[in-house]
Amino acid sequence: MKTPKQILPLIEDGLVDEVISQLMSGKEASVYVVRCGQDIRCAKVYKDAAQRSFKQAVQYQEGRKVRNSRRARAMEKGSKFGRSEQESAWQHAEVDALFTLAKAGVRVPQPYGCYDGVLLMDLMTDEDGDIAPRLNDVSMSAEQAIEDHGTMVHYIRLMLCAGIVHGDLSEFNVLVDQDGPIVIDLPQAVNAAANNNAERMFLRDVHNMRHYYGQFAPELLETQFGEEMWALYEAGDLSPETELFGIVEDDDHCADVDSVLDEIKAAFEQMRENQARLEAAEQPDE
Repeated sequence: MKTPKQILPLIEDGLVDEVISQLMSGKEASVYVVRCGQDIRCAKVYKDAAQRSFKQAVQYQEGRKVRNSRRARAMEKGSKFGRSEQESAWQHAEVDALFTLAKAGVRVPQPYGCYDGVLLMDLMTDEDGDIAPRLNDVSMSAEQAIEDHGTMVHYIRLMLCAGIVHGDLSEFNVLVDQDGPIVIDLPQAVNAAANNNAERMFLRDVHNMRHYYGQFAPELLETQFGEEMWALYEAGDLSPETELFGIVEDDDHCADVDSVLDEIKAAFEQMRENQARLEAAEQPDE
């Protein structure tokens, strides 16, 4: 196939030898299967900010640290250089999160680096060598759903212990192979301690997993792992070994109606985002 122009510099530098096929095209990026020497990997090509349709990006960027003070000032002013640096920070957030989470024990694709808006990482395949399917395309027994949901809760706990909230976790951002779930798509990952939206995003991530696996094992719909983990995290009592029960004590205080409405609105928006993502993935890349 014709080599995308963004990947040409990687071929010239010897990082990629050949583009084999396009794997998918979404709202934020297009993904290609590439050959790097004897290895088959994938190259995630981020779309420019003007083309990207990821909504409310500012709330995801809150709390991200920029070590270089000149870059930080430029990003705050919104200059041309600042916008370029903001875009670079958005792209490198994913590779940084992948390295951090892999070290923490979360199953993620092994990253190899981000080069001029192209992230090189492992291509996840199943035992037959085919591309690992998204969770959305997988059916399972109740027993398997309970097991995999437990695995995802464990991964989410490891992420939170590492100070990271995925921020956009759903059945569309999880792959499945013979060894279980694999977490993908992390450019919007947020700092759990520094982002004011972290709790809401975290609970939405956990609830999305609960609702999906709950289709196959309805008893999961009664669990409250998100609320339990966040309460332990805020109290400084959450660790990778913390035993979780999926239960929180009833609060005798009056319900926070605004928070409930915000959660409903967020769930509805997530549903629309997921539908748009499906439609975008089915469209050929221009």
